[in-house]
Amino acid sequence: MDTRSTPQVIVVGAGVAGLSAALHLAERGVAPLILEADPAYCGGRLQGGPTTVVEHDGRTWRFREDHGVHGIWSQYRNLNAMLARHAIRPVFVPARREAWIFGGDGRVRRAETGSALRNSWVPAPFHYLALFARPRFLNILTLRDLAAMPRVLVSLLAAMSIDPLREAQPLEGMSLADFTSGWSPTLQALFAGLARNFSSAHPNEVPVAGFIAFLRFYTLLRRDEWAFSYFPADSGSAIVEPLVGRIEALGGRVLVGAVATRLEREEAGWRVCWQRPDGSGATGQGARHVVLAVDAPANRRILTSSLETTALAGGLRWPPGVPVAIVRLWFRRAPAPGPAGGMFSGDFVLDNFFWLHQLQDDFVRWHRETGGGAVEGHIYGPPSLLEEQDAVLMARAAHDVQRAYPELRGQLLTATLRRNQATHTLSRFGTAADHLGVETPWPGVMCCGDWVRHPTPALYLERACVTGIDAANAVLAAEGRPPWALVEHAPPERLAAAIERAMRRARERVRRIERARRRR
Repeated sequence: MDTRSTPQVIVVGAGVAGLSAALHLAERGVAPLILEADPAYCGGRLQGGPTTVVEHDGRTWRFREDHGVHGIWSQYRNLNAMLARHAIRPVFVPARREAWIFGGDGRVRRAETGSALRNSWVPAPFHYLALFARPRFLNILTLRDLAAMPRVLVSLLAAMSIDPLREAQPLEGMSLADFTSGWSPTLQALFAGLARNFSSAHPNEVPVAGFIAFLRFYTLLRRDEWAFSYFPADSGSAIVEPLVGRIEALGGRVLVGAVATRLEREEAGWRVCWQRPDGSGATGQGARHVVLAVDAPANRRILTSSLETTALAGGLRWPPGVPVAIVRLWFRRAPAPGPAGGMFSGDFVLDNFFWLHQLQDDFVRWHRETGGGAVEGHIYGPPSLLEEQDAVLMARAAHDVQRAYPELRGQLLTATLRRNQATHTLSRFGTAADHLGVETPWPGVMCCGDWVRHPTPALYLERACVTGIDAANAVLAAEGRPPWALVEHAPPERLAAAIERAMRRARERVRRIERARRRR
């Protein structure tokens, strides 16, 4: 690629945040140069991968690897709008049924939960009561669980009194374990499973502010927030590659295998220095604006390695990244019909599952022609578990699936494991004083990503997209070009909104009383 011409803006990182920023810039005539550290694939946590070859019944089948199955939730309004505007929004596969599979005391119990929430006739935030109309859900619970319900309800109502993102309230020192303290073990296991799927971490490590933000955005305030869909193919083919193609068609340039190392201040802006993944080929390029669209650990590395930014960057809050293992299992037969995905909790190694032959086109065709079944499961830790050898993790994952689906015992065909680097960000947010926002303390440098401080209630893919758009808007404002309007997220349901207002007023009264006591 020719990098001699000076771009107006360099975007570091070609994940959803960077691609969103780049596309919105290119649409306004500001053609960016995008640097992607991966030597082969754009997309970040949506990137595709190489092809897995499976031999079955004398035929060869090919399935492209994926960074992991993702859900496109009903509140991902800006992401959907961006894809639809460019006619690259695929026909998503709606999630209709999800299961909670709980293991303990030598037993496996299951209940369908997601459909109960989004289809509940009880308004939010009391739509969780619909679960109690499901006999299988009740079968998982004990008398101790039922006795703990008032405490659970109080905790959920308390979560409605605070918006950690809009208020920039980190609730320092409190974890999910504190939030669920005093709950029954089964209900703690349910929320621990939710937390592991949301944050890829143990309850003791999950910041309560991040978990409350998750509850508010994905389930607590609206019944339809729990509605989501799947990609009909691997996310690289379905989303990332069409986005890259559109950016390039609008004049943007993408350079893969470019690991940004530092920024250098120049008279007209900033110089971004980079090298190849093996450390060779050091080079650089100047631009008036820089958008850092990388994960928090990579952002920290760049800014603390740059002379002009290191002093301040060293004192900022940097959410940690956590690794993930993705296991895929192919079976000679499919399990009995049931939910396409769901959550494991209790004594399982796997944290979730997705039956790919119900979701993705290539797997659907394979299933139709062979009768086989294929499942993807994610393992989020703990770290000691992820240190196990690949063969051990695949064997334990296969044991989990065959334990939950006994009809698959002895039917395993093949397995693969992919280890994703520690880039899945633990949702730990701070204040304007210690947590980077879209506009940084350094003029001409913007940040975007799902870890960046921003008042939007959104998390993950939608948060990456929203902050990417706002980073593009900051550049466009500096260039005298019109900004993009963000699509507003749906407000809480009426009852939930009324309860939220009442809980906020109660919280403010408590604050006033505490301030008065301190003055005395």
